[in-house]
Formats: sequence, C-alpha cells, structure tokens
Amino acid sequence: MSLPYTSAHEELHYVDRAGWLRAAVLGANDGIVSVSSLIVGVAAADPSPSAVLVAGAAGLAAGAMSMAAGEYVSVSSQSDVERADIARERQALLDTPEAEEAELASIYEARGLSPATAALVARELTSKDALAAHTRDELGLSEVHSANPLQAALASGLTFTLAAAVPLAAAVLAPTAHIIPVVVGTTLLSLAALGAIGAMAGGAPKLPATARVLFWGAAAMAITAGVGWIFGVSV
Repeated sequence: MSLPYTSAHEELHYVDRAGWLRAAVLGANDGIVSVSSLIVGVAAADPSPSAVLVAGAAGLAAGAMSMAAGEYVSVSSQSDVERADIARERQALLDTPEAEEAELASIYEARGLSPATAALVARELTSKDALAAHTRDELGLSEVHSANPLQAALASGLTFTLAAAVPLAAAVLAPTAHIIPVVVGTTLLSLAALGAIGAMAGGAPKLPATARVLFWGAAAMAITAGVGWIFGVSV
C-alpha cells in the first residue's frame, strides 16, 4: 500500500508581503522624516509648546491623508493597467488561440526548455487554464504581486500616523530649550528601528536596510535644515 506523497521540505518565503510592506515602510519613513523636519523648523522659529503641537498635529493629519490617498490613486492606476492587459490577453486567446499557445511555448523555450518540451508544457497549461498561464508567464502577474490599492492605502496611512506620532510626542515632552536636539535624536533612533523592523518583516539582512533608511532620513532632515539656514527662514 503506497502512502500519499508529502514534501518534507517546506521553504519560508516573504514575497507575499512585498506589497503592503513597501507601502508600510514608505508611510512610516515619510511620517518620521516629514513631521520631525516640520517640528524642527517651527521650533527654530517659535519653540513654544503650543506652536510645536499645532504644527506637528497638522503635519501628521495632512500627511497621513496624503499618503493614503496617494497610495490608493497610484496603485489603482497600476491595477487598471494590469486588468487591461489581462482583458487583452483574454480576447487574444479567443481570436488566435494557436498563436497564443505558440507564444507561450516560445517563452518556455527562451527560459531553457527544449522546443519539444516547451510545446508540451504550453499545450498542457493551455488546456488547464490558458489565461492563467499567459497572465503569469507572459505578463509576469500573479495573485501575490497583483496591485491592491486599499491594502496599500491603509498600510501607508496607518504607519505614517504611528511613525509621525513619535517625533511629535518627543517634541511635546522635551524641555522647550531642547526640542530640536531631542526631536533629531528621537528621529534617528526611530529610523534605525524602522529599517531593522522592515528587514525582519521581509526576512532580509538588517544592517543594509537599517543603514539605508537611516542615511536617507538623515539626509532629508539635513537638506531641510540647510534650506532654512541658506534662506534664513524656517521650513
């Protein structure tokens, strides 16, 4: 009596997290950098707690909505393109099924299969689900990588809000005379933590991700401060 085959080798992959993780890291990074830069600029002109709180809260609310709306619109545009391509592929399968099967075979042959094997694979996949085969292998689309506008908008808006609250809280709790150094220090620590957390969530090396987020976040704050110093105004 033969037992059903079960694979003892199961690999752990994180590619299915790529969509929401990208939006989440983008939202958190933008929340930390933009709101901390805004607070530093306002504090340089008027370090009173009320001015800093109003500026930070306004930046948090406006930024969160902007990030969520921007993600939804941009990812929706990507989703529209994907659906249009799939619709064209569906029509082509109805109009010229033989040519589409030959096109699929040529794709497999280009990837290294022999002509006979490529033709056999194309024929069997076409008989099972031709549209799915073309969507995956010709268009490069899959359920894992398909655009999800609502998911991206929620991830980006939520992480922006949570991340932006960190420098805002630091500014509110800091002594009036030390708002700027406290906010800058808190921001740098938060960016380092963000890079490490993002790498952990995606199963990637922590050091390169942490260094990347920290460097570009610090560069953004430095440029913002430089603009203010050059023009003699707060930005």
